[in-house]
Amino acid sequence: MQYCSTRGGVRGWDFRDVLFSGYAPDGGMFMPESLPLLSPDTLRSWKGLSYTKVVVEVASLFIPPQLIPRDHLEILVGEALSGFSVPEVVRIAQLKGGLSILELFHGDTLAFKDLAMTCTVRFLNYFLQKENRRATVLVGTSGDTGGSAIQSAKGLPGLDVVVVYPHGRITPVQEKHMISCMKDNVHVFAADGSSDDIDQPLRRLFADQELVKSHGLMSLNSVNWSRVMIQLAHFVYAYLELSGVKQDDVGAALPELEVVVPTGGAGNIAAGLIVKQMGLPLKLVAMVNSNDIVHRMVTSGDFSMAANVTQTLAPAIDIQDPYNMERVFWLLLGRDGAKVKTMMEEFQRSHRHLLPENHRRLLSQVMWTGTVTDEGILETMRSCWEENQYVLCPHTAVAVWHHYHCPHSAHPLFSRYRCYIATASPAKFQAAVEKAALTFDLPEAVLALEKLPTRYQELERSQNWCEDWEDRLRETIQSVSVARKNGMTYYT
Repeated sequence: MQYCSTRGGVRGWDFRDVLFSGYAPDGGMFMPESLPLLSPDTLRSWKGLSYTKVVVEVASLFIPPQLIPRDHLEILVGEALSGFSVPEVVRIAQLKGGLSILELFHGDTLAFKDLAMTCTVRFLNYFLQKENRRATVLVGTSGDTGGSAIQSAKGLPGLDVVVVYPHGRITPVQEKHMISCMKDNVHVFAADGSSDDIDQPLRRLFADQELVKSHGLMSLNSVNWSRVMIQLAHFVYAYLELSGVKQDDVGAALPELEVVVPTGGAGNIAAGLIVKQMGLPLKLVAMVNSNDIVHRMVTSGDFSMAANVTQTLAPAIDIQDPYNMERVFWLLLGRDGAKVKTMMEEFQRSHRHLLPENHRRLLSQVMWTGTVTDEGILETMRSCWEENQYVLCPHTAVAVWHHYHCPHSAHPLFSRYRCYIATASPAKFQAAVEKAALTFDLPEAVLALEKLPTRYQELERSQNWCEDWEDRLRETIQSVSVARKNGMTYYT
């Protein structure tokens, strides 16, 4: 299994290489040079596997045993997923009217990011210990990724973590999961801007190959292939549990499962398309909030950022740069790195690109989209509670809006079997729950956050903010690296 860049400038890297990378050196994102196929017989044989075992089976397709032997892989994944609050790791809530919700939020930070993050950090630590070296993780977050990275990596001797979050644009629980960590290997910055603003200096830092190599700089955003790889398992597990596939139906056509995904940076929807191309019979629906670039792209070819990111009740998907769509374009355009490079460089330069109609049509053939206002989010949360006494987080409500407005029986284009991805617990979004006139008992772990001390640094909005933020972060990365070489810890 070899990996290449979506922009065509890098080929022949192995899993370890891409695990320790952010963006590829040419600015692209890493993808397998070829995708393994999931045959109907393989899928039937996996029926009944636990989520943890599904993760192992999926990961083993992309990680050769020469790098991580199968027995080591099973131990790493098992340990990574052992601390979740439900024994099955993920849970499916089957509600009235055929509403099936895949709960991916039972980890430490109550968000789906914990699933892939804990596994990815275990893989990193495995190689770091084996090679007796250290690395620095640089993470920009729209709310959930930063907390998950910190909780997964805090205190590990081989990793330093630098996290940047958009101050005032996330919930108090999301913020507390980051700024309450007092471990010496964790460094948190609160930036006066949006998550898309944060991405700009981070891209420039990752493009500096001397900085990357000399300080072991890497990413744990869904830029990192390992994060997306683990997310493939969400779709496989949902399919095995909800599609009606049976072990003994040898030779029969596989049923199709429709999966509805709340979409921001497009990591989950990209994972869905990858596993669909591997042979999993899926129909994909990407639902967005008022930051509707993915919806506009699919429906009209308008791949352009709005003037400003709109703050909504679903802040983790308040994103105007759905960076994982680069992986989607690469798959749909026949893995033509030159075409993807031209398209993405134009988008990054001007923040706009008009998809040719044939490209837009290819996209619309593999995913359907919809957009939901804040009022639609609240309406969906209320409807689900009234029917099921089940509280949705606002991001999950963005997906479940589709259930109430595109019911199975009224829409022949959609599949008989359907699943909605629940990306976070409502406990993280109390303001939205209260705005919907609902109540939700907070878990003890969330209540305890209020009493914890905090520590973070500010990135202020200066005239040359992008350069200033880049300089501050570069200084921190360099200082952390020098300190650890001298057997010291660094924090300002």
